[in-house]
Amino acid sequence: MTQAAETLPAASLLQLIWLASPALPVGGFSYSEVLEAAVDRAGVATESIASDWLTDQLHLTLARGDLAVIAQGIPAWRASDLPRIQQLNDWVLQTRESSELRLQAEQMGRSLLDWLRNHDGANADHIAACARMQPTYPVAFALAASQTAAGVRDCLLAYAFGWAENMVQAALKSVPLGQSAGQRILARLSRDIPAAIELALQLQDSERQAFSPMLAILSAQHETQYSRLFRS
Repeated sequence: MTQAAETLPAASLLQLIWLASPALPVGGFSYSEVLEAAVDRAGVATESIASDWLTDQLHLTLARGDLAVIAQGIPAWRASDLPRIQQLNDWVLQTRESSELRLQAEQMGRSLLDWLRNHDGANADHIAACARMQPTYPVAFALAASQTAAGVRDCLLAYAFGWAENMVQAALKSVPLGQSAGQRILARLSRDIPAAIELALQLQDSERQAFSPMLAILSAQHETQYSRLFRS
C-alpha cells in the first residue's frame, strides 16, 4: 500500500468509492457509449472482441479526452478558476461527435450536479457556477472529486473504474456475455487503467483530443438503430 493511500482520510476514500459506484444516480447504466451499435454493426460478438474494443476505447478516447479534462479540472475547481473550468467544459461540448454522446455528457452532468446539491459539504458557490455553464459529466465529476482530500490520480482511478464497470455491464447485456466473462474483461481494464491515467496526467491542452471517427460513425448509426437497449 502506498503512503498516499495510507494517509487518505477515510471520508475521502469513501467519497471516491461512492462516486465510482454504478448506484450513483446519474443514469450511467442507460448508456453503452456506442458499444451496442458496435455489437449490431461492427462484429463485437465475443468476449475477446468486446474486451479489445473496451480496452481501445479506454486508451484512445477516455484517456486522451475525459480523463485529461478531469485531471485539469480538479485543480481548477480547487483554485476557483472559473474561466479555466468554462474552457474545459466548452471543449467537452464541442468535441462530442454525435447528438447521443452530447446528450449523455449533458444529462449525466446535470444529474451529478443535482446529487451534489443534496450532498453534505458541497460548495454552493461552485455548484451555482457549474450550473450556469451547462455542465458536462467530466466537469461535474471534477467538481465532486475536488471536494475530497484525494489526489488527482486517485480521483481519476475512481472515474475510470466507474466507467469500466458501467461498460462491462453494457457488454453483458448487449453482446451478450456471462458474469465470468464480464469479470475477466473488468480485470483486463483494471490492469490498463493506471497507464491510461498516467497518459491523461501528462497531456497539455494542445494534446488533448477526441478524434475517434469509428465511434462517431457508429454513434450516429445508433440514433436510428431499429432495436436497442441503451440511449447511446
